[in-house]
Amino acid sequence: MVGENNKVVIVTGGSSGIGRCTASALKENGCIVYEFSRRNIPMEGVTHLSVDVTDEDAVNAAVQQVIQKETKIDAVVNCAGFGISGAVEFTSMEQAKAQFDVNFFGTVTVNKAVLPFLRRQGKGHIVNISSVAAVAHIPFQTFYSASKAAVSSYSYALANEVKPYGIHVIVVELGDICTGFTKARQKSILGDDEYGGRISRSVSQMEHDEQNGMDPARIGRYIAGIVEKKKPAVVYVAGAQYKFLSLLCKLLPAAARGKIVGKIYG
Repeated sequence: MVGENNKVVIVTGGSSGIGRCTASALKENGCIVYEFSRRNIPMEGVTHLSVDVTDEDAVNAAVQQVIQKETKIDAVVNCAGFGISGAVEFTSMEQAKAQFDVNFFGTVTVNKAVLPFLRRQGKGHIVNISSVAAVAHIPFQTFYSASKAAVSSYSYALANEVKPYGIHVIVVELGDICTGFTKARQKSILGDDEYGGRISRSVSQMEHDEQNGMDPARIGRYIAGIVEKKKPAVVYVAGAQYKFLSLLCKLLPAAARGKIVGKIYG
């Protein structure tokens, strides 16, 4: 059991990328960190629990295990996710549903497991990782963009539902970050000829931007800092250029926004 001053935090998708960097930064901040993922890649000072966020029973069991051992949960950071790319016309429904099952419903499943406890506890942070793709809707990464838009919209609404119980819901919309996410993306260029080579060109631009993106360790520290805030905002966007892009996309008419994004990725 931990002391009152040690925050107990669950991080999903903590075996790699942003999740792993976030778990590490939280540990460095003195938090007791539980990492939920399918792969066990040991990290000193972080407890791994084998959890697939699409498996509701496994999620519930793991959350109960944390509660039984620590008697409290101060925060949950939902980093689990992956990306697919390709033309909507040539993307199977199985692929599209899998994208939402992990990125959106995985987040929902974890939060549903912890919410009753946080509500009774009268406090807690839920941090959901989204993307600027939620507002800058990227062609040929349509289902990823849609899943992250769902995470953002869900977070804004949930924040109002649980605010009276001392629970803060935060969505962090991230831009391009240099992680293994790029290599792990499930890519399809089916229909590239029909689309005039635009699928492969768009994905190539995405990958270039990601591999020249922000340092994941910096983002991990950024997210860990949000967990420490007593009165966090509902939405954070990491990086000045992405804050500007997010604001621009929210202010511009849809046609103008589509034209700008289309020139970059279309």
